[in-house]
Order: sequence, then C-alpha cells, then structure tokens
Amino acid sequence: MINFINVFVNAFPFLMNGLVFTMELALSSIAIGFVIGIIVGISRSYGKRFSYTLSTIFVEVIRGTPLLVQLFIFYFAFPQIGISLSPITASIISFSINSGAYQAEYIRGAIQSVDTGQMKAALSIGMTKWQAIMRIVMPQALIKVIPSWTNEFVYLIKYTSVAYLVGVPELMAEGEFVASRNFEFMNVFLSVAIIYLAIVMIITWGFSRIEKMVRMPGV
Repeated sequence: MINFINVFVNAFPFLMNGLVFTMELALSSIAIGFVIGIIVGISRSYGKRFSYTLSTIFVEVIRGTPLLVQLFIFYFAFPQIGISLSPITASIISFSINSGAYQAEYIRGAIQSVDTGQMKAALSIGMTKWQAIMRIVMPQALIKVIPSWTNEFVYLIKYTSVAYLVGVPELMAEGEFVASRNFEFMNVFLSVAIIYLAIVMIITWGFSRIEKMVRMPGV
C-alpha cells in the first residue's frame, strides 16, 4: 500500500498532464459531436428523401466501423491524399464524427418520443415547421436525451485512451510513459484506472444534477 502511494504521488504530475489532453479531447468531441448530432438527428426525423438518405448512410457507416479504424484513416491514410493532420486534430475529428453519429440516434429517439400532436398544434397556430421543431419539439427532446449524453460523455472519456496509438500524450499515454521507466506497471495503471473512475463519477454526478434541474413537472 505504501509503495502504491509513493508511485501514485510521483506519477501524479505526469498523469495530470495527460488528463488535460484527455479532457480536451472529450470536451471538444462531445461539443462538436452535439452539433453534428443535432443536424443529423433532425435530418433523420424531418428531412426530405435526400437529406434523410445521406444522414442515414452517415450514421450506419460510422456506427458500423470501429473507432480505431476511423482514427487510423484520418491520421495514417489521409496523408496519402495530401491531407496531413496532427495527432490531436485527427483524434478530435474522428472522435467528434463518431460521437455525432451516436448522438444523432439519441436525439432522433428523443424527438420521436415527443407527442406528434404538439407539432400539429404548433402548425395550426401559424408556426412554420422549422419554428415548431426548434421552439416546441427540440427543447423537450434535449431534456429527454440527457441520460444518453451522460453515457456518451463517459464513453468518450474512456475512448480517448486509443489516441495514444497516434501519439497524443493523453492520460493512458502518460501512464505508459511512467510505467516504462519505473517498471511499476501494476501501481501505475491502477493509478490511471482510479483517475478515470474519479472523472467518470464526477461526470455522472454532474449530469444527474443537471437532469434534476431541467426535469419537467409530471414527466
């Protein structure tokens, strides 16, 4: 136990440096993925044939291929067509697109859970379809999708660990760096696991508080 504490204390500064990159990747990806998810989710729910088909293909392709393959395409394959991306840029793009596809499905499900009569009522009082979507349907859908966002953010925090394979010095990479020098693999990776667990617990608690704050009475 004493040895673990010593290893944790000595590794802590390096692991915190890695955690900064981990959070940067996760926060950037969840935010960009949210924008993608809104656009694709609405297209899947209300889009005309072309936009619906295009968004459906996007979702199925991204969800049907591994995240690691997507990351490798952006980092290793794109230079062959003249597009070179830094490790962190390639990681953010791949994580954002992957998250966007899943968030689109969460949002689509939340939209479909809103009573269709509300859309008809909004149209009957003179709102345009777009106004009804943005002012009536989406506010309710976004509240209902919060539990799914919690899971998505937790997944993203853990998925960022694959970014070390392309050279991003995130938490897992820093753990590997420390362990390869002190050979305390058990204690170092146990420290990494504890930090991941702590971050996930904080995120879960934060989203649960937000969910309670915005919960609609009677729902």
